[in-house]
Amino acid sequence: MTVREIIEKNPESLIGRAFSLVKNLEPKNNRIPIAEILHRWQLDEATVGASFVIQPFKKGSLSLDSIKKQLGEDIAFLAEGAAKLGKVEYRVSDARAQDLRKLILALSQDLRVVFLKLAEELFKMRTIGALPPGEQKKIALETQNIYAPLALRLGMQNLSGELKDIAFPYLYPKEYESLKEVVKDEYRTRENYLKEIKPLFETELAKNNLKPKVIDFRAKRYSSLYEKLKRYEMDIEKIYDLVAMRIIMETIPECYAVLGIVHHVWPPIPGRIKDYIAMPKLNSYRSLHTTVVGPKEKHLESQVKTAKMHEENENGLAGHW
Repeated sequence: MTVREIIEKNPESLIGRAFSLVKNLEPKNNRIPIAEILHRWQLDEATVGASFVIQPFKKGSLSLDSIKKQLGEDIAFLAEGAAKLGKVEYRVSDARAQDLRKLILALSQDLRVVFLKLAEELFKMRTIGALPPGEQKKIALETQNIYAPLALRLGMQNLSGELKDIAFPYLYPKEYESLKEVVKDEYRTRENYLKEIKPLFETELAKNNLKPKVIDFRAKRYSSLYEKLKRYEMDIEKIYDLVAMRIIMETIPECYAVLGIVHHVWPPIPGRIKDYIAMPKLNSYRSLHTTVVGPKEKHLESQVKTAKMHEENENGLAGHW
């Protein structure tokens, strides 16, 4: 159920009441997209409800006492915490970015306040095209140096990647255009190759009584691809994970069984096997990665994880809340 549906079907819920309160005060204030982001991250009603009242509280059209009285102490606490973060001065430089990220975490007695800030920044980035060019670059730089790394630190891989990807063309427009041309044909070729491989791989899994929940394809993000290409003298042929096959299984033993089958069918490339299940990354990312020499002597990267790991890798600490 979406936030809009919750508001329509259950207006007396905490989310519905928060929306109604703000709508009466500021009819043009549309914070539903931010609330939807928080709802997709599976955060609680108080956090989603708080996203509606932050702006009116900052402007002074809604007092803290009024929020406490009508929506409760929890939403008031979150709104006050988010307003404090909004007062932090962001003069972004490489030297200060790490300190600012620490300051954000230090100011937030409750991590839900950080999630509120990250949802707001994601919405800001998704609508950045409507802003003047000077403002676009300032916000993109702030996002790249502060919010994307902060999201990664909280284990929110998908959010961090999306923020970096949106910021990339505003910070490096020439490099972005050049990269699009380099990748366009190569990406299509590799994706078609993986689509040919998929039924062969499903057959091998079925022979071993393994049934994946999902097999799909993940394209490498432009921002991370550019960083990697710089290390390989911009040679796209040296990037094995431009497109990777992602296999989602039910259990951890099944993940290791799938890895064994991949290596039984196709020879693995030495040094390209990474067990992030036994040894997760510092941000708690878990998955099995391997690159093999597939049919037609082409490199094929596979990522194997459980559905629970996939959800945790997408939403990080927000998913644990």
